[in-house]
Amino acid sequence: MRAALVPPHRAGRPFIAAGLVVFLIGLATAGWLAWLGALFALFCLFFFRDPARVPPARPDALLAPADGRVVIIDEALPPPELGLPAVMMPRIATFLSVLDVHVNRVPMAGIVTRISYRHGKFVNAAAKEAEENERNALAIRLDSGAEIAVVQIAGLIARRILCDVHEGDRVETGARFGIIRFGSRTDLYLPPGTVPLVAVGQRMVGGETVMGLLPPAAPQGGS
Repeated sequence: MRAALVPPHRAGRPFIAAGLVVFLIGLATAGWLAWLGALFALFCLFFFRDPARVPPARPDALLAPADGRVVIIDEALPPPELGLPAVMMPRIATFLSVLDVHVNRVPMAGIVTRISYRHGKFVNAAAKEAEENERNALAIRLDSGAEIAVVQIAGLIARRILCDVHEGDRVETGARFGIIRFGSRTDLYLPPGTVPLVAVGQRMVGGETVMGLLPPAAPQGGS
């Protein structure tokens, strides 16, 4: 209950307000409409919840960018639209159901060097074919000089990706950077040589779960 009863993300305010309006109209007209408005407003309060998170105090930790369940761990080329070197990078894909917190968080402090939005399909975000879905990709240059990519991917129900940062922005470890509405996936591309520390099926806590550590040979970034 403590995790659910938290202030909503600002992106949810119009939906919550709409539910309350329907609730008030229902009180004056039809009882069933009031129930419908109340249920919708309560669902939106739950879906858009934005709990505080405490990143672990170690500078080499790459954190989960989203809550949810890990569905893919492999190596893949980063999204070509980001202009990163065409080398294989460890990739961890996290699927977010409608019950998960949908606020996205920065895996490690650095500078946003590129943001690219690409239109696409809306298939099940847990499927491998979701790589062709509508997405928003960010490249972040860490304080160590290494680069990572975070990709917000729309799903079967999700149709709206919000990103609150811009190219050139300094972002801090665990900070909020966006949200995807109503079911989605978030992919994290780790620097080459990074060993993932999570497993397929494991539950992630955005901004807190350590997905990997920067390779020992690389200088470490910081928050």
